[in-house]
Amino acid sequence: MYALRLAPVGLMALALALAGCTEKMGNKEAVGLLLGAAGGGLAGSQVGKGRGKLVATGVGTFLGAMLGSEIGKSLDRADRLAMQRTTQQSLEKTPVGKTSTWKNPDSGNYGSVTPKKTYERGDGTYCREFTQTITIGGRTEEAYGTACRQPDGTWKLVST
Repeated sequence: MYALRLAPVGLMALALALAGCTEKMGNKEAVGLLLGAAGGGLAGSQVGKGRGKLVATGVGTFLGAMLGSEIGKSLDRADRLAMQRTTQQSLEKTPVGKTSTWKNPDSGNYGSVTPKKTYERGDGTYCREFTQTITIGGRTEEAYGTACRQPDGTWKLVST
């Protein structure tokens, strides 16, 4: 039970450490790193029990971050704009469970966004949980996150 309590704290520390590294990276690499860390951590959390599960989650987060960073280096500006536009539109207008896709015909890279749950926080802010995939050169990364609607109508990622 003690190890399970430490898991979220350890993952948050690792996420903060990885986020600190993003200051020295390009935007593509940072996005890839964070998406990869989220996907790797989720995959790792599905393995083992007790302390082994904690270790698998940490290793998955680290390996996902490294792989995601490499994939992120490959995202060009047009890819990022298409991904951001699709994410904003999907979070604003797409029903839960319906997938929105984007593709950059120049790079061949593509991805998708699927809202999973919509809810209202106590302060009246609307939030949506979603999954997002990015495929670059045949390699696909998947991440899960939560975004909340800002007063200006845009959606801001609040957790991965």
